[in-house]
Amino acid sequence: MKYFIDTNLANTLRLHPNVVFLDCRFQLADSSYGYKAYVKNHIPHARFVDLKNDLSSEVQKHGGRHPLPDVNDFSELLGKLGIDQNTIVICYDDGFLDNAARCWFLCRLVGHQFTFVLNGGYKEWVENGFEVTEEIANVTPKKFEANINDHMVSFISDVKEKQFNDNVNLIDSREYIRYKGEVEPIDRIAGHIPGAKHSFWKDVLNENGRIKSKEELQNHYKHFLKDKESIVYCGSGVTGCVNYLGLIEAEYPNVKLYAGSFSDWISYEENVVNKVDL
Repeated sequence: MKYFIDTNLANTLRLHPNVVFLDCRFQLADSSYGYKAYVKNHIPHARFVDLKNDLSSEVQKHGGRHPLPDVNDFSELLGKLGIDQNTIVICYDDGFLDNAARCWFLCRLVGHQFTFVLNGGYKEWVENGFEVTEEIANVTPKKFEANINDHMVSFISDVKEKQFNDNVNLIDSREYIRYKGEVEPIDRIAGHIPGAKHSFWKDVLNENGRIKSKEELQNHYKHFLKDKESIVYCGSGVTGCVNYLGLIEAEYPNVKLYAGSFSDWISYEENVVNKVDL
């Protein structure tokens, strides 16, 4: 795999001075959970990054519930965490890969090429009996020079222009009941962006919570043609990153994240929302 790393290999690499683990654990229901979990125990020498404070910017009228951080601010953060262009970065969360994938996406967005997601996450790390610690690492800052990959991101103007284009896969990553508009536990309006097809982000994982093989992912996404541009969205640009990773792993060549996602789409009163007939 190009973008995932197994826990066994990660454990072998963890003492290498040029390897940095980023602990991305987070829960929407308790925004303090991630840091509390990190302080309790984490992979040795890991640094903590917070979805709300580090992997997102301030919520405004538009931009969704988790707007992307300013790329210069995020690049500066990487430097403060002891990361430069040559550092190997391994992002992990509890195991669903959503928050780790968001961190991976941002690292790639600012041009960091050696970023990986820990397959199986912290859950598998602990189950394997690998070392954990409560010790907070001493970090020597480095200089990270950003090289922004703008092609990874789509904005609402792109979605409006391409939502009915036969040469574009517009992919909704949320649960099917949310896509249908039957239930909406978070956003004020239920439904999906007109023209979008459904592909639940958790289906990228197997029953053990690990990323499916390349062949399994290619079969999973077979109803989305590879030669099309693929634009992925979710509720706020977090879980959609798992589908983004899955598509990249399945060798789709032109994948973008609509970072504002559905929560950005519905922030514009004029935007239409579709529901599936129940």
